[in-house]
Amino acid sequence: MSVIDDEDRKILNQIQVDFPIDSRPYKILAQKLDLHEDELIKRIRQMKDNLLIRRIGGNFSPDRLGYHSTLCAAKVPDDKIALFTKTVNSFSGVTHNYKRNHEFNIWFTFIAPSVEIIKTNLEKIQKITSVETILNLPATRVFKISANFKV
Repeated sequence: MSVIDDEDRKILNQIQVDFPIDSRPYKILAQKLDLHEDELIKRIRQMKDNLLIRRIGGNFSPDRLGYHSTLCAAKVPDDKIALFTKTVNSFSGVTHNYKRNHEFNIWFTFIAPSVEIIKTNLEKIQKITSVETILNLPATRVFKISANFKV
């Protein structure tokens, strides 16, 4: 595990809650953090290389953009997990894919412009992988939480 210093902690706390929408976001962040832009970029790149940061990107509300989201759970035999997860991850609407210690051992989220596209893609996944039991649990009410981690 990589050791981070106080500057990295300040950076991580800042970028989780207030990432500027600007042509030079790192310049704005650097000013807020009292750093030079090049130093900020170097530190963020290093934290990404060290896997402290997985990605930097926006979070959107699918329903406000006219999309539909669903949580899926599948019963996948151990010998099919690699194929199943690779297949699921090949679809652009999949945002998360996790293995769980449960009868339904693979869980993933799917976002698409229509429920029909989700249904069709789940059928494709079943056909490709021969996994028969995939639950489609569409969101009926959304509860958004802020998953920020004070470092």
